[in-house]
Amino acid sequence: AMTSIGDLPEDVLVELLSLLPARELLCTCRLVCSQWRYVVDLNTLWKRKCQRDGFYRQSYDRSISDWKIFYMRCHVKKNLLKNPRAEENFQHWTLDANEGDKWKIEDLPGAHGSHMSDPRVHKYFVTSYGPCLKSQLITLDKEGYWNQLMDEIRPEITVKDWYAARFDCGCRYELTVRLLSRDWICLEEFHPEPVVIEQWSDAKWREISHTFQNYPAGVRYIWFQHGGQDTQYWAGWYGVRVTNSSITIGP
Repeated sequence: AMTSIGDLPEDVLVELLSLLPARELLCTCRLVCSQWRYVVDLNTLWKRKCQRDGFYRQSYDRSISDWKIFYMRCHVKKNLLKNPRAEENFQHWTLDANEGDKWKIEDLPGAHGSHMSDPRVHKYFVTSYGPCLKSQLITLDKEGYWNQLMDEIRPEITVKDWYAARFDCGCRYELTVRLLSRDWICLEEFHPEPVVIEQWSDAKWREISHTFQNYPAGVRYIWFQHGGQDTQYWAGWYGVRVTNSSITIGP
């Protein structure tokens, strides 16, 4: 007769423990006894958690060797860009070009502007009549993405940015994202043609997105730069508006 939870069949224990949060599994359950440590470390348990939380696809079965790492990567997926919505002034950004009347921060929707669909966004960065560019450098190991992961697994790196023009003035938008090695060598780059929005446009917010896949081993940094200017050289802040930028690393 079963006298304790330790007498449960392994598959039943896997099913029960997979219901618990990952933090409890790793910080508490794994320390209970050798049997529980063995079960918590099983690939089947973490695959089950992926299925429960919607991270699982059948096509992953052959490509994922460690479901625990895969689950943690999915679970803690975060935006690596800091202050993407201008809520902390220009903190964390390097102003590479700051000409004309310089960068400015305004509240949505702004003059002759429009609202965004994302209710979390309340502010944006806006450019002037001279070139305005700003950037961030992401050090991957400081963000928890270790060298072996980036060299062997090479998870997808997805870049997104939102930009808009004023209704009454044309503007130019540009974006550059580089994957850099330890020695600052560019291993891969996303640099689309600059976008020119004509005067009297609809002023709607547009999203640009790119996913790096199968990039070379050795990526240690991600460099993100965006900005632009207005195309009519009016004093003030009539250039492109940018906000809600993101860089995320997928499983």
